[in-house]
Amino acid sequence: MKNAVYCTKNLDPWHNLAMEEYLLQKVGKKQIFFFLWQNQNTVVIGKNQNPWKECCFSLLEKEGGKLARRISGGGAVFHDTGNLNFSFLVDREMYDLSRQLEVILGAIRSLGIEAEFQGRNDLLAQGKKFSGNAFCFKPESALHHGTILVSADMNKLTRYLQVSPEKIRSKGIDSVRSRVVNLSELKPGLTIELISESLMASFQKIYGNDFSFYEDGMVEEEEIQALYAKYSSWEWRYGEAPHFDIEISHAFSWGFLDMCFQVSNAKIVQAIAYSDAMDEAFIQKLSEILKGCKLHANSIKECIQIFPWGEECKEMAQEIASWIEKKEF
Repeated sequence: MKNAVYCTKNLDPWHNLAMEEYLLQKVGKKQIFFFLWQNQNTVVIGKNQNPWKECCFSLLEKEGGKLARRISGGGAVFHDTGNLNFSFLVDREMYDLSRQLEVILGAIRSLGIEAEFQGRNDLLAQGKKFSGNAFCFKPESALHHGTILVSADMNKLTRYLQVSPEKIRSKGIDSVRSRVVNLSELKPGLTIELISESLMASFQKIYGNDFSFYEDGMVEEEEIQALYAKYSSWEWRYGEAPHFDIEISHAFSWGFLDMCFQVSNAKIVQAIAYSDAMDEAFIQKLSEILKGCKLHANSIKECIQIFPWGEECKEMAQEIASWIEKKEF
């Protein structure tokens, strides 16, 4: 089966995220899909994030924007037509983060801008972030996607994104604006079109010439519409906002964690963990295992420690357990 490159001019975030998940479902053995897309005036939050805390969504919607939630972990990002999004939809056996990142970094470097991967998910140029990456893993396939700031409206970015002071302090920065950069600031005249051409050339250089190219109208729209209904729904984008009796939060090295508990008769009847952690499945499971646990620091700690986490999650779980142990409830 051939690899494939997909490009769309559709600017609706709910359609594009539906298209992305459709491609994730369709990628075959030994196959890689590369998807380039843009959204108009959109804030996209990670799967486990709390929209009421991450985004000024009332202002966003009042000004004609849209809130979207993706299936990957990570933090909130602003998209407009000065931003280009890329997605790698990959057979799980073919997943190679270094190779995928080289497509992006090679494209940027070919335009005369030095770039590097740093931390858990950032691409930097001259010490500032121009791309955030996020990930989602299924049994047979994997998603790696990210943003590329080319000429995004930074005023809207800072007005719509609502970042807690604790998050900012944990990164050692003064504000979101001071941390990010448009590539056009580093190379005047740079356009989305030039970036797109460079990305496709870089993909071809790394993965070879044997791929198919698809534009709008060349996929099964009926299947995408079914996914569109999910991405555009209130339930998916906002979810429940129940009253919480207890809320605690902490900035870990791997991400910010906000844990909320509903309590009855000294037991946790509902737990929700909000986080920008990359491992979206870990955060979701953390919420599930605490339901029914006694509201006592040692009980919560033990519940977290005895769960059979995979090797990649054990350290994160232990850090949370150690943090919980110090709480007075």
